[in-house]
Amino acid sequence: MTAPITELRLENAAWAGAKPRLSVLIPTFRDDPSALLKALDDTTAGAEIVVLDDGGGDNLVAERIARRIEALRVPARFVRLSANEGRAKGRNRLASHARGDHFLFLDADMLPDAPDFLSRWSAVAESGAAVAFGGFTLDQTPPRPDTALHRAMALKSDCTPAPERAKAPEKHVFTSNLLVRRDVFETIGFDEGFSGWGWEDVEWAMRVARRHPILHIDNTATHLGLDPAPVMAAKYEQSAANFARVVASHREIVAAYPSYKVARALKGVPLRDVWRPVLKRLALAEAAPVPLRAFAMRLYRASLYIEAV
Repeated sequence: MTAPITELRLENAAWAGAKPRLSVLIPTFRDDPSALLKALDDTTAGAEIVVLDDGGGDNLVAERIARRIEALRVPARFVRLSANEGRAKGRNRLASHARGDHFLFLDADMLPDAPDFLSRWSAVAESGAAVAFGGFTLDQTPPRPDTALHRAMALKSDCTPAPERAKAPEKHVFTSNLLVRRDVFETIGFDEGFSGWGWEDVEWAMRVARRHPILHIDNTATHLGLDPAPVMAAKYEQSAANFARVVASHREIVAAYPSYKVARALKGVPLRDVWRPVLKRLALAEAAPVPLRAFAMRLYRASLYIEAV
């Protein structure tokens, strides 16, 4: 019998009695968000911060987070879970700790690009926006050879300005920098049937978009946590079941996505067990040109989705 997941809580001196308008919600799994917490320590934004250690099991990281939480001027709570719940369920738990009228989901490996980042989000919240995504960049992420592939792919498909994102608003929603009004999230939470990595945020946005407008703005944060190519491939392999779950519920939307179209095109290509590993080896080959590796990785990802289309 699996033991129930328990949580430990720690609050700083400013937490008790605070009445925040905005709740900043930060899940982490073995990442130290101390730099992000320091950047968010803005007492003018009417915000509180809740950090969730989703069963990372790293006592040193947890201790650093606890010390940072205690030192913050803004109201802050640290929640530590005894075991991992996963991306969807963990974020739903985070929201249960929030007291503000709007939630701002930020990943632990993000860093605001502007000094008034939180105040900007506070203003968007005060406007009554149901859902808004601020975008992300790699502006503060130092280039490294082992993450060159992820950088190239992210710059091409993810680091896009608001007008471009607004053309397919649900597709360009990530929990890395996402504002949600409380009543919207209480009605439409993350689907806890997702496991592992990928697609739970986009699928959530598909359901939200049927009932609420999704605003795209340029209030970006840098994604510091680029992955080496083997980690990327492993995440894509994890995401295949999640992609199938999205297709089962939203085929009419996903069918317009390049990943779906390429998977459909590859479905009829014979000898899949031969050429799919070749694509992966090429994507992981650091000596190969990065554009070629990126092309191979995109094809490899699509090949993993063949069974879902």
